[in-house]
Amino acid sequence: MKAIILNFRRGRHTQTMNQLLLEIPGVDSRAMASGFIGKRVKWTSPGRLKKEIFGKITNTHGSNGVVRARFSRGLPGDVIGKRVEILE
Repeated sequence: MKAIILNFRRGRHTQTMNQLLLEIPGVDSRAMASGFIGKRVKWTSPGRLKKEIFGKITNTHGSNGVVRARFSRGLPGDVIGKRVEILE
């Protein structure tokens, strides 16, 4: 299953580079999004080397089905709008 990266988790003055907000297609409520908590997420870099960074869905964000994911290390800034894979 694929998810779209919306943005980094951020506040007014700070931005957390290893925590991202993800939108899962077809999920539009907090109750549906809570079923994804604990699942692993994988981002694969474009290009020849195909570097993989793994993360985990930690919590919901808001009431419209967006989830928070914490990755093992920070992701580059151009991942916003790209897709990640949700593993079973």
